[in-house]
Amino acid sequence: MRIADAVRPRLARAAETVRPRLARVAAALGPRFGRPDRPGSPRVPRVARPRTWQFTATAATAGLALAAGVVTAAGPWDSSGQRTAERDRAVALAASRGTDHGGARANAGTPPRGPRAAPPAASVLTGLGGTATTVKSAPGGTALATVLDPLLKNPALGDRSAAVVDVATGTRLYGTGPGTGDALVPASTTKIATAVAALSAMGADHRLTTRAVYEPDTEEVVLVGGGDPTLTARKEAPGGPASLRELADRTAAALARKGVREVTLSYDTTLYKGGTVHPIGVNPNIAAVTPLMADEGRTDNSSSGPAARVADPAADAARKFGGLLKEHGIKTTPPGPSKATTRASTLATVSSPPLSALVERMLTHSDNDLAESLARHTALATGKPADFAGAGEAITDRLKQLGLPVKGADVKDGSGLDRRDRLTADLLTALLVKAGDPAHPELRSALTGLPVAGFTGTLAGRYGDGAAGVVRAKTGTLTGVNTLAGTVVDKDGRLLAFAFLANATTDPAAAQSALDKAATALATCGCR
Repeated sequence: MRIADAVRPRLARAAETVRPRLARVAAALGPRFGRPDRPGSPRVPRVARPRTWQFTATAATAGLALAAGVVTAAGPWDSSGQRTAERDRAVALAASRGTDHGGARANAGTPPRGPRAAPPAASVLTGLGGTATTVKSAPGGTALATVLDPLLKNPALGDRSAAVVDVATGTRLYGTGPGTGDALVPASTTKIATAVAALSAMGADHRLTTRAVYEPDTEEVVLVGGGDPTLTARKEAPGGPASLRELADRTAAALARKGVREVTLSYDTTLYKGGTVHPIGVNPNIAAVTPLMADEGRTDNSSSGPAARVADPAADAARKFGGLLKEHGIKTTPPGPSKATTRASTLATVSSPPLSALVERMLTHSDNDLAESLARHTALATGKPADFAGAGEAITDRLKQLGLPVKGADVKDGSGLDRRDRLTADLLTALLVKAGDPAHPELRSALTGLPVAGFTGTLAGRYGDGAAGVVRAKTGTLTGVNTLAGTVVDKDGRLLAFAFLANATTDPAAAQSALDKAATALATCGCR
């Protein structure tokens, strides 16, 4: 009956949409349903007998109405028009490459068994509103402690702190550690704070723009960095990241209209302040922090994870831009640093995907370059200096304005690579609860970007057990640091936020396994 109640209004809307079309079909076919009596013929009533094609046309139109209603009710659908469940199933099939992983079969004649389907997601949206009658009450603290305490007391976890919160009510259900306000090194779970702060400061629709401008006095083309590390010089499909190639195409066309075929090429990186080298030093996990780069300065074809980087991403992007202009017949000098003046006219621009998509990418793939960029843009949006210190202050200030518990927090960067960062388990869970608050829809991608256990991003190779597809969490790993923070749907359909922080870990693999087991325990336990 609940399914019928949910589908009925959608069928009604579909019928209203199709009814005028049915009327037009009936009007067009009406004269053919019967012939007028010929003069002099007996006036015997004749029954109209529609032909087969007439039945087919009418039935097809009505069928479309019914199909529209059923399809609408069967959602949800993503932005590409593919049903979410089908997309997730395709991911599961691709991950296994269609291979039977079930081991030897007792009966050799049994057809091969495909990969196990992902468990269906529990209904959690009603839980956020607090009005659902089918979702049970939140787990009890004593019951949770009985399940979690033995797992989190694993010696491999070293110094640890944990919190579990009911997302629907914001109630803290479980907590452990040296003290409620004690902060530990969060590693990459810092990116959750960066995400919420950036979305709060700029909005989910904000885009990062790279410009090419023309200085008429010096006949100089200046490539102005807009702080978009996803800008790519590769041949990408439409709808992806901003394209340096497209920018060069538009710039060359604008110069041709001016009759200009030879220019001095420069690049502008003045959007950011301070040094470009992260406190961690030169490291394959992050490029120099600059507002102008192409493909994050990677020297291979990778798009995520550690990779060798060019020493000067801005100069590298400008050289690639000059090469692309040359392909269009524009001769340039070797590029050098400069600053665009107020007299410069814009030749062309390209913009990143919306901030919501950038946040999802940052969280799913733990993208350090993107995290540092969003931290600096948060500083710019709030009047802070766009350097490491200003970005950390801006993130903390935004979280404080949202009413989040920032006591003990100390944010030194946007990525979590800085070992001086400090966050509490209570702040991490509060961030997740705030992102799920219906009053803050602009923060939602801080949840939707979390890796899905067993399927996406940094959790793709973890959770081969029953928690696959149910746990969504941001990982954090540094030497001696293992953290995990995210959401989980328990077996009774309740949405919980959790944060597990472990410092001074002695065995990285054992520590990661212990945290995964704790998250799995939340998924499989009603704990009431």
